[in-house]
Amino acid sequence: MPLLDTPVRLGVQLQPQHAPYPAFRDAVLRLEEMGVDILFNWDHFFPLSGDPDGLHFESWTMLAAWAEQTERVEFGALVNCNSYRNPDLQADMARTIDHISAKDGTGRFIFATGSGWFARDYEEYGYEFGTAGSRLDDLAEGLARIEARWAKLNPAPTRDIPVMIGGKGEQKTLRLVARHADIWHSFVRPEELPHKIEVIERWAEREQRPSDGLVISNELDRRGEDVADRLYDGGVRLFTLAFHGPDWDYDLVRSWLRWRDAKNGA
Repeated sequence: MPLLDTPVRLGVQLQPQHAPYPAFRDAVLRLEEMGVDILFNWDHFFPLSGDPDGLHFESWTMLAAWAEQTERVEFGALVNCNSYRNPDLQADMARTIDHISAKDGTGRFIFATGSGWFARDYEEYGYEFGTAGSRLDDLAEGLARIEARWAKLNPAPTRDIPVMIGGKGEQKTLRLVARHADIWHSFVRPEELPHKIEVIERWAEREQRPSDGLVISNELDRRGEDVADRLYDGGVRLFTLAFHGPDWDYDLVRSWLRWRDAKNGA
């Protein structure tokens, strides 16, 4: 079973598009002050909505800035694309950002990753797109290399960097979740959760890795409290909200913070 005794946490994904960088800097500061638990961006090179050639910023350099700027909030990409960087380099970058963020000695970076899907990123930046299956195979190889590199780096990460894997495919993705993840993120509907969790548990048994510490994560975008309640009943404890700029809707964030606090008995 997933980890159910952990508090509900709210993550906000600042989509790094259609706004100048100072707007993101200000939003990060305001969201941390409001009490958001985790801040995310995404790992793409072009906007995913609106003007396809509009303003856009790269994920990892932005995350390094957040590591220095923030004091409390955890952060990461939702999600990193394994295809865009050598896995050992990813491990080193994650370790470095972990240290930058360690204001009290413990880092706050979450290594959230996936196999990639946005063809334009690959085509314009010169990466081989391959197939969904080949990209998942590359992710499996990459995760093993990342974990091995973390064990070799000097200095080591400040903590066991949490690994978050996104996706719902039962033959490859959920097996990787069972093998590597601390957090599983998906968009699945509440009624799908029991089956997907059962699949993860079966893979965890084959991988000989306990699944009872896994945190289940899901999306709030364009969903109401009725769906969020059902996701909570199904075991979700991390809820992520897409934040559309440059006209940030802070009232929406406040409403979900109130819902989170009510679930936590605050």
